[in-house]
Formats: sequence, C-alpha cells, structure tokens
Amino acid sequence: MQEEPQPLSVDRFSAARRRFLKFLIGIMTFFMSVLLGIPFIRALISPEARITRRTWDRVGDVNSLPTGQPVRMNFFSRSEDAYRHETTIHSVWVVKHSIDKVTVFSPICTHLGCYFKWDAGTGHFECPCHGSVFSIDGKVLGGPAPRPLDTLPAKIENGELLISWEQFKVGIPEKVPV
Repeated sequence: MQEEPQPLSVDRFSAARRRFLKFLIGIMTFFMSVLLGIPFIRALISPEARITRRTWDRVGDVNSLPTGQPVRMNFFSRSEDAYRHETTIHSVWVVKHSIDKVTVFSPICTHLGCYFKWDAGTGHFECPCHGSVFSIDGKVLGGPAPRPLDTLPAKIENGELLISWEQFKVGIPEKVPV
C-alpha cells in the first residue's frame, strides 16, 4: 500500500499567511492604541492639561438690563474635552447693580437642584420643588435650602456681560464645584 503524499507547499503557505496576519493585526492594534491613548498620555505628561482654564462666554449687553431687577438670560457655552466638542445652552439670573457691577446667579436651587424662578409679586426667588425662598441678593429666607444661591464668575468688557459657567454640588452647606 502506498500513501499519497501531502502537498507541503500549501501547509507552508497557510502557516506563513497566519504569521503575516498575526503580525498585521498586532501592528494595527498598536497604532490604534497609540492614537486613542493620546489624550490620556497628554493629561499625564502635560501640566497645563491638568489646569482648568476658565472660559468666558458672551451673554448680552449690560446696558439693556434694568437696574435692581433680576433678568433671566440664556447663552451658549462651548466646551472641549479631548476630541469631544460640545455646545450647551445655559440659563442664568442676572441682577444689575450699576453700569459696571452685576451679580450672576446659577438658576439651580442649592437644595436639590431644581430650577428656581423670580416672583415679581413677592420680590423673591422661589423654588417650586420644596419651597425654598431667596432674597434678591441670594440669601436664604425660608425653606430647606442649605446655603445661599450660587453666584457665577462674571465680568463686563465693552458693555458686554461675560460669564464663566460652573456647577456646584447641591444639598450641602458649602459651595463645592462639581
């Protein structure tokens, strides 16, 4: 009985092809890992990446605001995080004291994070969720709110109001950024 010889060239070709594909997949995995890991590596190496830069967003004309009367204003804020760019609409309460002095309140109640409103009849900010009441300068007048309203950094340049948006933890007595 005679055995049929197996073709050796096909086995060698298959083994060489498998080695080549393993090598190719390894190279592609390496380059994809490096590409996706750049933001992480930059955060570890670069000290300025760890520093949060304050961004100023234009809100509106200060001259058009009434003095001593809270006004709700909306503005667009653009944030960047590595490859992700996002534009968000924020709302704030602005109280103009003079042509060059304003107070900007976050619209989020310090109790549980509900959005409060201004009641012109009572002259107070009121939270509809749990009944917290705040004066025009943000002090707690009643209700379960643990601290005054959160103010936001603001500045006036050439008659334009600029705000730096921040969020704070709710339900605690200290003003702690999120």
